[in-house]
Amino acid sequence: MKAINANATKGLTQKTRCICADNSGAKIVEIITVFHFKSRKKMAQKAGIADMVNVVVKKGKPEIRKKVERAVVIRVKKEYRRRDGTRIKFEDNAVVLVDDKGLPKASEIKGVVAKEVGERWPKVAGIAQGIV
Repeated sequence: MKAINANATKGLTQKTRCICADNSGAKIVEIITVFHFKSRKKMAQKAGIADMVNVVVKKGKPEIRKKVERAVVIRVKKEYRRRDGTRIKFEDNAVVLVDDKGLPKASEIKGVVAKEVGERWPKVAGIAQGIV
């Protein structure tokens, strides 16, 4: 898996509630773990833009509620710096539900997606309305 930027600030922690920005049936999800997160012992896991996370669905259709799913972070409120020096932040924290290989479960994404997500997850960026 390709790293996007080692210096990007990780703005989402465990127990963070995010908007599910796709049409999979989930509305609000809560982050429970972050894949490939390495830190010191007992340190809380943090997720940033384009990271894959494990989430539990808190609000949504009854058949998908209380299920543990995988998701990719597509927008974060926390401002982060890109390699070219620009800084970017979004209005909300948003994720998209994906399968084990990173393919999206939904057919469309509401709102824009960060450019870093398109570099790491091209299938997710392919169904997005726009890329910033």
